[in-house]
Amino acid sequence: MKASIQPVWQKIKQKFSWLAALGGLAAGIINGLLGAGGGMVVVPMLQRAGLEPKKAHATSVCVILPVCVFSSVLYLTSGRVTLGDAAPYLLWGAVGSIIGSFLLQKINDLWLRRCFALLIIWAAVRMLLR
Repeated sequence: MKASIQPVWQKIKQKFSWLAALGGLAAGIINGLLGAGGGMVVVPMLQRAGLEPKKAHATSVCVILPVCVFSSVLYLTSGRVTLGDAAPYLLWGAVGSIIGSFLLQKINDLWLRRCFALLIIWAAVRMLLR
């Protein structure tokens, strides 16, 4: 194993637990089934594992990215979605992600937690009322 990969691999082995596996599985199921929301499982799981809030949010993106890519490939290859359906949102989604990653560095942990909680509440109310 390369020297640069070895410390990362050791950290992964130390952090792995069945709880993490179940959390990852839940995030994948939620993301694949609902099209989003896996981060709402991953962020609290990572914080419970000891990551500071900003690092948990950033790490959540790294966890959810491969899940989203895999789900996208499955949806595209099965014909349930086309690139044309997603195209109008891709550019502005990329711009928003750049802005969000910049803001994550600047926002206070308390406000980050409050914003995340409000997003979860807003999503829940919206889903319940539809």
